Amino acid sequence: MTPRTRVIFGPPGHAYIYLIYGMYECLNIVTEPDGEPGCVLIRALAPLRGLELMQSRRRRICSIANLMNGPGKLTQAMGITRALGGSDLTLGPLFVLDDGTTPENIDVTPRIGITQCVDWPLRFVVRSSPFVSRRVLVPNQNQS
Repeated sequence: MTPRTRVIFGPPGHAYIYLIYGMYECLNIVTEPDGEPGCVLIRALAPLRGLELMQSRRRRICSIANLMNGPGKLTQAMGITRALGGSDLTLGPLFVLDDGTTPENIDVTPRIGITQCVDWPLRFVVRSSPFVSRRVLVPNQNQS
């Protein structure tokens, strides 16, 4: 545990935000019980409102589908910075809402952007979402 990673050892439901490549911030959600480190990287989001503001933050986008289809793109579009690290995602200013997606509509795909443990079933996507960064499906791997 370091001062930077302390939040991932804390209670679930908090934001862990870190910088990669010296330029992109990544949003993670702490998922494990207090004292056990663990979080989930949020790789993409569907833009629902505030499109003009998100587009102005991104400046270089081709389509709405590409607005937040990567971890750095989504934090840039949403204005999420490390200053929001540790935020309780049930209270705000960042928060997570249940959109009603059911397990039958979630696919498990190979992990991307890594070279080891690519086949571990740790990447979950909403089936048929146009906002997924890379659509890589493994037949018969749906995990309910």
